[in-house]
Amino acid sequence: MLTRKQHELLLFIHERLGQGGVSPSFDEMKDALGLKSKSGIHRLITGLEERGFIRRLPHRARALEVLRLPEGLDAARSRTAPKPKFQPNVIKGDFAFAGRDAAPPAPTPAAANETVQLPLYGRIAAGTPIEALRDNSAFVDIPASMLTGGDHYALEVSGDSMIEAGILDHDTIIIQRCDAAENGTIVVALVDEGEVTLKRLRRKGNTIALEPANAAYETRIFGADRVRVQGKLVGLVRKY
Repeated sequence: MLTRKQHELLLFIHERLGQGGVSPSFDEMKDALGLKSKSGIHRLITGLEERGFIRRLPHRARALEVLRLPEGLDAARSRTAPKPKFQPNVIKGDFAFAGRDAAPPAPTPAAANETVQLPLYGRIAAGTPIEALRDNSAFVDIPASMLTGGDHYALEVSGDSMIEAGILDHDTIIIQRCDAAENGTIVVALVDEGEVTLKRLRRKGNTIALEPANAAYETRIFGADRVRVQGKLVGLVRKY
């Protein structure tokens, strides 16, 4: 079941994609739904995404894909909105085009100032798994050029254990989600399913060493079965 606002937003996004193949901006969504702030739109989009109605396309600003429509939406759409001039045949990928014989537009590189919104999961602190940090209402704008392929999220650093690697308290770090990493990579590691930490990973035989980048802290060594990699560091944002 969708809430009334989720239903309205899904209809609005679907209509805009049908009219021009481009997702509406967050400001346009906010105005269309009569909301006072974009944070409400973030929550509605997250709710639609979690229910499998839409998908955010990675590394693209304003890129949403409608995966499915709820029962009865087509009938409501015909009563409340004009029919689009064409129906996109391709929704899988980063573009939509009209006509069976039409060619898709050539891909264009991301603009230098293009940004991507990543979920900000909160402060990385011992004793809190990443899943528990997740906050579906908090996001951070990151330059698209900072990201590589795959899924990403952001964390706020707590503490000074990685200062010699240039990572300071209150920095915002960009993490690429993964479950394995090469030796020497700075990773988000989950220890004993209960403690999450940002450290440099070293594997030797059946053991894993989690190394700080601060001489005041000691390297910790665990059995390989006690440590799970939850992502690797790919970028950092700092506010002065």
